[in-house]
Amino acid sequence: MDLGIRGRRALVCAASKGLGRGCAEALAAEGVDLVINARGEDALHDTAKDLSDRFGISVTPVAADITTPDGQAAVLKAAGDIDILVTNAGGPPPGHWRDWSRDDFIKALDANLLSAVALMQATVPHMIEQGWGRVVNITSAAVRSPIAVLGLSNTARTGLTGFVAGMSRDVAKHGVVVNNLLPGIHDTDRADSLDTGVAKAEGISFDEARARRKSGIPVGDYGRASDFGAACAFLCSEHSRFIIGQNITLDGGALNATL
Repeated sequence: MDLGIRGRRALVCAASKGLGRGCAEALAAEGVDLVINARGEDALHDTAKDLSDRFGISVTPVAADITTPDGQAAVLKAAGDIDILVTNAGGPPPGHWRDWSRDDFIKALDANLLSAVALMQATVPHMIEQGWGRVVNITSAAVRSPIAVLGLSNTARTGLTGFVAGMSRDVAKHGVVVNNLLPGIHDTDRADSLDTGVAKAEGISFDEARARRKSGIPVGDYGRASDFGAACAFLCSEHSRFIIGQNITLDGGALNATL
């Protein structure tokens, strides 16, 4: 299927590895020129070169912390006017609700709510002016099925979900499509970190911790970044014009719900 976005320009955040890279790679395969961001400069530049070499598109890497105002300013300056925005930032660390301070919540909100809002406020007006735009926010399946030890993430990402619910419907009449992608467990560094934490806490091996989590997923495996990227690219395509303000879960069927 031709997604109809060749020659468009996209900003993809946290794109040097994991789900962000999966999204960047899927868009690059469709002929989309990219501005990609991450904090780690070496990995980011390696990713930029790989995508440019393989797909023959323009890739501009910007090493910055997208959760800070300075980082956002640097990325937005390099990006200029874009057609597609993919927001993404690493989740806060696990813990227990009794231990989180106000500062912990503020950091989580800055990373997983306010940074995405700031990027949308900066880029969507141009999309409205040109009558076409796509925004995909990478949130978490925990928005629908909360994970107690990830309460900071649950809180911040649910806030973003509420913001998008209203904002997406306001801009839809201008040809701007805004949706959220909610990943379950994918084979990324984040999954490695969480599985390592469980293994240490319970005195079991990493493989045992991972096998236990896989057993709770109907497909019996973690997702791949390429699976996630393909879904993202579709939501960024010409064919997504009637998908507005949705929260699409990619979790291998882990959420056991009828609706």
